[in-house]
Amino acid sequence: MISSLAVGGGTMAAGGNHRALTTTQIVHRRLRTEIVSMQRLPGEAISEKEIALEHGVSRTPIREALLRLAEERLVDIVPKSGTSVAKIPIADVLESQVARAALEQVTTKAAVQLAKGSDIARMRALIIAQQEHKEAEDYEKFYATDEDLHHAIALAGGYPGIWTIIDRIKLHVDRYRLLTIQQPLRMERVLQEHADIVEAIAAHDEDRAAEAMRLHLAGLSAEDLSEIRDRNPSYFTGDLEQVLDRWRRETTSLN
Repeated sequence: MISSLAVGGGTMAAGGNHRALTTTQIVHRRLRTEIVSMQRLPGEAISEKEIALEHGVSRTPIREALLRLAEERLVDIVPKSGTSVAKIPIADVLESQVARAALEQVTTKAAVQLAKGSDIARMRALIIAQQEHKEAEDYEKFYATDEDLHHAIALAGGYPGIWTIIDRIKLHVDRYRLLTIQQPLRMERVLQEHADIVEAIAAHDEDRAAEAMRLHLAGLSAEDLSEIRDRNPSYFTGDLEQVLDRWRRETTSLN
C-alpha cells in the first residue's frame, strides 16, 4: 500500500507534518514525473492493472490519475484499445515556450530589483552544482538543477506564483528539452547562459539580465526542433513545417 511519497525532497505522509496525499494524487504525480522526464516514452503503453498491483490498490484511483493526465495531454486514452503516453505535440512546444519566455522576462526583471545577497549566492551555488553534474554526465541532475535555478530567480523576484504557472504550462517543453540535453556542447552552452543571467542580476542590470534570459530561452530554436524531430519522429505529432513557420514569426516579433 502507498503511505508516502517523496516530492521535491520532502515526504508527504499520513500523520506527518505535510498534508496527506490521496492515492490518486500520488499515482498522478509519479506518472507525470515519469512521462515528463522521458522515463516513459511517447507511444509507450500504460497498464492500469500493472500499476494497481504495484501499489497494492484498486484500479479506480489509477483510472482517476490517468484521466487527470489525459486532461494535461500527457496520456491518450482510447476506449477498448488502452492507454499510452501521448506523443509530444509540436504546436504545444511552441506555445508553451512563447508563454514561458514572456513570464520569465517578468521574474528576471523583478529579481534584478529585489534579489538579496543570499539569493545571488544560491544562484551561483546552483551553477556550480550544475557544472559538477555536467562533468559527471548526470543528465537527470543537470536538468533538475536547471529547474532549481529558474525557480530561484522567480523566488528572488517575489513571484513564486508565476513560477507555478510556468511549471504547469511547460510540460511538453520539458519533454522536448530532455531530448536536446545530450546534444554536443549543449550543457556547456546552458551553463554559460545561466552564468550570464545570474551575473547580470547580481549587477542590477535589468536590460542585460532580460536579454540574457531571452537569449537563453530562445536556445530552443526552430533548427533544434527540426533536428530533434527528425531523429525521433515517432515521439512527435503535428505539422512540423507549419509549426516552424509560426515559431520563426513569434520569435522574431519578441526580439
